Amino acid sequence: MSVVAITIPCRLLFRSARFYSTRSLSLVSRQQRPYYNMAAAPTDNATASPEIDLSQFTPVTEGKATILFPKGNEVFYNPVQEFNRDMSVAAIRTWSEMFLGEKRARIEKKVANAKDEKQRKESEERLKNHINTQSFTILEALAASGLRSIRYAKEIPYLKQVTANDLEEEAVESIKRNMKHNGLTEELLRPNQGDAMQVMYSAIGNGQKYDVVDLDPYGSAAPFIDGAVQAVSEGGLLCVTCTDLAILTGSMHPETCFGKYNGMPLKGMFPHEMALRLVLNTLQTSAGRYRRYIVPLMSCSIDFYLRVFVRVFTSPAEVKKAASKTAVMYECSGCHAYSVQPLGKIDKRENGQDRHTPGTGPPVNALCDNCNNIHHVGGPAWGAALHDQSFVKKMLEHVKANESNYGTHQRMKGMLTVISEEVDAPLYWTLARLTGTLHCNSPPLVDIFSAILNAGYKVSTSHCGPGTMKTNAPSHVVWDVFRAYIKDHPVVMENIPENSPARAILKKEPTTQISFARHKDAYPESRTIKIARYPQNPAPNWGPKARAGKKRKQADA
Repeated sequence: MSVVAITIPCRLLFRSARFYSTRSLSLVSRQQRPYYNMAAAPTDNATASPEIDLSQFTPVTEGKATILFPKGNEVFYNPVQEFNRDMSVAAIRTWSEMFLGEKRARIEKKVANAKDEKQRKESEERLKNHINTQSFTILEALAASGLRSIRYAKEIPYLKQVTANDLEEEAVESIKRNMKHNGLTEELLRPNQGDAMQVMYSAIGNGQKYDVVDLDPYGSAAPFIDGAVQAVSEGGLLCVTCTDLAILTGSMHPETCFGKYNGMPLKGMFPHEMALRLVLNTLQTSAGRYRRYIVPLMSCSIDFYLRVFVRVFTSPAEVKKAASKTAVMYECSGCHAYSVQPLGKIDKRENGQDRHTPGTGPPVNALCDNCNNIHHVGGPAWGAALHDQSFVKKMLEHVKANESNYGTHQRMKGMLTVISEEVDAPLYWTLARLTGTLHCNSPPLVDIFSAILNAGYKVSTSHCGPGTMKTNAPSHVVWDVFRAYIKDHPVVMENIPENSPARAILKKEPTTQISFARHKDAYPESRTIKIARYPQNPAPNWGPKARAGKKRKQADA
């Protein structure tokens, strides 16, 4: 049999979208890790097809998947994104337990409520067939080389089928080649060539929605959201990545952010959480048009991108509550104190029904009460919880019990632990901003936490970064804590400009009784166990790579 040498141009990594290609990746070989699927397992060992000339490719192993990247075509693998894929595998596995458990409970209820023996036997047979079956489907709408889809197929139990879609013919050929190399069949992993939006709308039209829809584009996911919120099944999981953080955090072009996400960013004190809330609001706004609503399970700001996991349900009554979960944020231009204004509110009528009315406000005066500066207005953005803490804790337990299955398990445990401790309060303060505003030394964060806890409020760090502080304490209490600290650690007022916010803040006397006595809850679990809460950059030049080039490289003669 003759051996066929396959040369794939750089264009194979273009995402299946009109304008978005995959983030380029750097070739780093990794030691293969143990396989841990529990049911409906594909072949354990990747077997090379005799039709593939392996000398033309560089194999890269991540998790249980081994991907063949063509040599000499400047196609790269970025090991930083292994964390993204590890988190996605763990999140889908945790969600699937909830999803399949709910499905089982519905069937058990039908068994219990059976009106006759025939109906009871039919329900019991259905329940028997439901146990340990291949029960849910995944769509990776922008699959590129297929690495993520292959990992899903080999590492997630009870999976019926994952569809790996891409617009480019070369990318689909790559998916098929890697599927064969990993010993998978089209029954479990189905390569598909098509426009991502057309694929999702087709699923809506034929009634074959996907239980999980994964969007991981290069740049913004905004063009795909409208199709995704409709193509996911009832109670299904929507996984969304956005890498355009320069836009979402307000570092540049806020008008572009508004055009894509229908919200204005704020870049002063809490840019990364603001980015998460803008994306969640975009998801809810789009879902609401179709009588659907989202429930965030976990919202993560990671490295140079954000990743959110939300469930999608259908309920016109819940959609009506969206206004009360949507908010406008005010941030002082001087001291960066912030306030949150919900767009709607819900009151209970005498008959127990909800009464929806516009929110009242604004919650701030024309000038900041702390430093007499004007406010910037951000949003509208998601104003409700970012995470479902019961889901986060289950996912953390899963990772701890399966550390050998995740190459980035140390970082996963660190982020999940910090998220599990977060106070359910919108936005956060940063210690650097607070001390920079007051021109004072930086106090130990544990002292600030103790003072806030002693004043009767909640406080925690944010997973968005070190030196962050999430609290339900109003801004004047936060400034009272620092006023009390500065009385013991004075600043040199001569060095502070006359028009500085620090002068306006420090000339006021505290109105809150402040105690820096060490509070027992000032040391959360993540500070007492040995985990990497905020790991350092994994490598030099570790950010997103450039887009894959559009020029085909000439095949060797």
